[in-house]
Amino acid sequence: MKKLVVGLGNPGRKYKNSKHNIGFMALDHYANNAKIKFKKKSTMNSEIAEDGDLILAKPLTFMNLSGIAVRKITDYYNIDNDQILVIYDDVDLPFSKLRLRYKGGAGGHNGIKSIIQHLDSQNFNRIRFGIDKSERVEMKDYVLSDFSKAEFKTLKDVLIDMDRIIYDFKMDINFDEIMNKYN
Repeated sequence: MKKLVVGLGNPGRKYKNSKHNIGFMALDHYANNAKIKFKKKSTMNSEIAEDGDLILAKPLTFMNLSGIAVRKITDYYNIDNDQILVIYDDVDLPFSKLRLRYKGGAGGHNGIKSIIQHLDSQNFNRIRFGIDKSERVEMKDYVLSDFSKAEFKTLKDVLIDMDRIIYDFKMDINFDEIMNKYN
């Protein structure tokens, strides 16, 4: 049975190291360690990498339209919603905190809102990565700002945890068990 891990982000060098691109960073880290490569699939509006039955996807639709790509991928590979894991940033969590959940609302995240709309469901697995928030910088500018050098050092350790979560998901470990292990 095929499984899908979607990393949310925005395409292009301009956004490569931005807080909003943690999903892309997590998938790039996993793919690098698994020695698999992403290929642009224009029919799915995404970059796709395959690791056995695990499909990794980086939507190229920009964050707010992520659901378009996710729907095309799930239709093409015939993937059920409970076999989807979405990785994204969350301003309501402290920096580097991971929170795993199965189903829920968008919580103000436009990428998740788009996925819920296009899947017509809130029932899919999620990894929320805390990026904190700033009282001094407007939200849009903050999420599109780059991680600091200090944050990048912490990020390296968290990316290793995300690799393990993706691997556990690939190995068909029950998501409740994964949540208990990492929350």
